[in-house]
Amino acid sequence: MILNSTHTEKNHKQIIADLVGKPYSFFEAIKLKGIGSKRMIVSEVSPNLRVLMNKVTDVNYANIELRRGGIIVYINKGLQNFSWIIPFYQLVIYRTNGMSIHAQGKFIHFKNNKTFKENKQFFSKLLDLKVAYDVQHNLYPI
Repeated sequence: MILNSTHTEKNHKQIIADLVGKPYSFFEAIKLKGIGSKRMIVSEVSPNLRVLMNKVTDVNYANIELRRGGIIVYINKGLQNFSWIIPFYQLVIYRTNGMSIHAQGKFIHFKNNKTFKENKQFFSKLLDLKVAYDVQHNLYPI
């Protein structure tokens, strides 16, 4: 689900909490050594996400926030902000010359550059949390 989060709306908090859970508390975020990625350069998106990208040759940026039941990808388009809410059970991650996140028939590919390399620990933490979620909810029985 994609929400326009440029201006806060009361029902957005509840929608996000229902889909991916409440945000981590301050102490939990410290314990996890951070719950947000640094901003990354978007190199490619699926056709149904192109409306969220800048039309001119500006660089498109996005960052990711971890939640208990999934992630939120924050996409910046000029002065507008969009939030793509992805529960863990829909999340698929590919490592191809950068990192590619797929869910809900959409994808976003992050460029393999300095900003991506700075987020290497974040992506390993994200994969660990996804595996823990899958095991806890018995999504892949042995």
